[in-house]
Amino acid sequence: MSQPRIQIRARRKPPLQILPLGGCGEIGMNFTLYGHRDHWIVVDCGMMIRQDLPQAPLQVPNVDLLASKGIVPQAILVTHGHEDHIGAIAWLWPRWQCPIHATPLAAGLLRLRFAEQQLPTDAIHVITPDEAMQSGPFDVRFLPLPHSIPESCALLLATPDHRVLHTGDWKLDPEPLIGDPVCPQRFQALAPIDLVVGDSTNAPVPGHSRSEGDVARALETTIGACHGRVIVSCFASNLARILALGRAAKACGRRVSLMGRSMERMVNIARGLGYLEDFPSLVPVRDLGYLPPEEVLVIATGSQGEPRSALSRLAQGQHADFELQPGDSVIFSAKAIPGNELLIERLQAGLKRARVTLYDERNHPELHASGHPAQEELQRLYGWLAPQRLLPVHGEFQHQQAHRVLAESLGIEVPWVPRNGDMLRLDNEGLSCLERHSLAPHIVTQNRIHPLEGLRAPAMSSMHRRSGILSLTLPVVRQASGWARVGRLLWDTSHDLALDDTAFADWLDDQLAVHEADTIAKLRQQLHAPLMHWLDEHLRHLPDVHLHIMAAEETSPLDS
Repeated sequence: MSQPRIQIRARRKPPLQILPLGGCGEIGMNFTLYGHRDHWIVVDCGMMIRQDLPQAPLQVPNVDLLASKGIVPQAILVTHGHEDHIGAIAWLWPRWQCPIHATPLAAGLLRLRFAEQQLPTDAIHVITPDEAMQSGPFDVRFLPLPHSIPESCALLLATPDHRVLHTGDWKLDPEPLIGDPVCPQRFQALAPIDLVVGDSTNAPVPGHSRSEGDVARALETTIGACHGRVIVSCFASNLARILALGRAAKACGRRVSLMGRSMERMVNIARGLGYLEDFPSLVPVRDLGYLPPEEVLVIATGSQGEPRSALSRLAQGQHADFELQPGDSVIFSAKAIPGNELLIERLQAGLKRARVTLYDERNHPELHASGHPAQEELQRLYGWLAPQRLLPVHGEFQHQQAHRVLAESLGIEVPWVPRNGDMLRLDNEGLSCLERHSLAPHIVTQNRIHPLEGLRAPAMSSMHRRSGILSLTLPVVRQASGWARVGRLLWDTSHDLALDDTAFADWLDDQLAVHEADTIAKLRQQLHAPLMHWLDEHLRHLPDVHLHIMAAEETSPLDS
């Protein structure tokens, strides 16, 4: 049989490039670039708080790589208004001055932030959930998904050759209190999707996340059983929780007061958008002393132990208008963010000294609901979308890996677990990593962005032989016997280092066990000199070292 004289080959699609610069291997600071035909867009531009460093500075994405690659973002698209998704825009936008597209609540928060930094706000464009827009070759649709802040949206990014769903943060809440439950038909109509870039935060968690409606009923029951004043601490952005507290106060015969500037600002913006129409009238904090204790409910910031927050000032007896009394109750209606555990423990110790009754996630988990999907929700969404591939983002390595295992059990390809700085390519051949780039942390101090200074070794003979950057991420827990490492030691280098990672990890484990620092910041200081001496003895060329120590939970079987 003769061979055909003409061989027809599949048309090669122009590739889609994906470059995450934040949110991979960490909780917070989400930042992902998408590029097609030399047109680049940014999805989210968030920050994180470095609780392991003195004064807990802000860290923002390191975007220095973009100039060397000739990448100039043409638009910033915002999935929702949390600080880990919008908090770096006011710092980085002046470099590009491109249009910013955000839903009304996120746009309102951005305008306030821009005004504070004396930036023009005319680049901020409001887009409503379920609306579509275009940026160069990208057709974008904002698809509403419930989360712990209103107007959270997944983004459908479509080019003539690719269809990608960037989920942002989400959950499948049947009773979200603010906004509507998810519409399955809207997502089923999108199937099949080429790639999902998905939230990994709760991928290790079995089952289904708790509904805001269930939390509202639990809060009303708990507040109704309290006899003195009640102080509830939650995230200011969780407007559904704030609405639930207002309704619970009304049902229990209590008056509501807000404590904390961010709480007051968020409620004012939400009221202007019509989200809190049935919220009760507010009582100024200075007038609470005139009310009987059983008629007071305070909603306060500070659930993460922030030293300058309203709740921390209460615990220290330093609030100008309000003082805790024995018989009062303090409810933590928020989950501890990894890295904040020690600050929260210190705050709660101060509250216990004030002889108040404490309710938190450990003894009353029904008083909080996560805003991220557990395993059943991930399975359900992927059943609607029928994605061919998954890129697990928005989480630390153990969360990304758990997401990968779950997706592969559903028959979804997971070719790569990304780190910040990975240049990825989606084309006919699938998803691949073209390059890996080491990104030194960038922090904000005194209204200026600069690289986080590496650990410097004491004077020694080899001090002039520096070679590149070594970034270390060390997850730890504090135990009765001292500090201990949890999970893997993550490290990244800008140059190849002849480093025996097993010996290095064993040495670090021994060091952690003998240090008695009571905070992560002090532990970092104590490790400084011995770490640099060890590296100097084992490497020909000593790098600058960026050491990131983060508090973590005990490992589960999946993590180990």
